[in-house]
Amino acid sequence: MSENYKKFQHKDCEYFPCHKNVKEEDYNCLFCYCPLYMLKDKCGGNYKFAYGVKDCSECTIPHGANSYVYVMSKMGEVMEIGSDFDAE
Repeated sequence: MSENYKKFQHKDCEYFPCHKNVKEEDYNCLFCYCPLYMLKDKCGGNYKFAYGVKDCSECTIPHGANSYVYVMSKMGEVMEIGSDFDAE
């Protein structure tokens, strides 16, 4: 079974690679905008808060070799937060 859906690289992007601490052959652009952002301090990434805004510019979790597996392992938490919005 193919697992090509777990990774892609957009090498024509003017920012590729946008995070410098990942080997180019491992770089994954699938989660260009991290779906774990909304988990705040529970995302597991390397972030900081600057002026009250979460700054993920030093985080490589969604772009590394095992990013798909890690992000998908956290999607239950993301969906739980999303379902809270439906209740309002």
